[in-house]
Amino acid sequence: MKLQGRAWKFGDNIDTDVIIPARYLNTTDPEELAKHCMEDADPSFAARVQEGDIIVGGANFGCGSSREHAPLAIKSAGVACVIARSFARIFYRNAFNIGLPILECSEAVDGIAAGDTVSVDTATGVITNITRRETYQAQPIPSFMQEIIAAGGLINYVKGKAVE
Repeated sequence: MKLQGRAWKFGDNIDTDVIIPARYLNTTDPEELAKHCMEDADPSFAARVQEGDIIVGGANFGCGSSREHAPLAIKSAGVACVIARSFARIFYRNAFNIGLPILECSEAVDGIAAGDTVSVDTATGVITNITRRETYQAQPIPSFMQEIIAAGGLINYVKGKAVE
């Protein structure tokens, strides 16, 4: 899967309450969650993010509670991928469960600035900062996890396998 978009840069320890504040957890509607994605970190994010954009975060992205609302809010806001120095383990799993590709790459986090145009090849792990003409290497997303992403998440993947 090849993705390309504008980078949105966030720091270390972006927790699930920053991604989607707890005051909005009375809904699981993806469109409603998207309206409030990252609003405590950047109140203009939800209004300005565009389909295909990429979030670049620091260490421990997605720490905090285990709710799937956080990666769902990000995906529903139109974000194509999250690149971070590291992810909280439960966020990592939840992201793939809902079909949001994520990659760990410290060099990319260091080299990408907010607003840069970035492309990502999830099959090879190659991240290209088109703006700065730099390339970084992350671990590729394993093929079975790419199948989950392509299906739109784990539930759709399992449903598809049940039909086969």
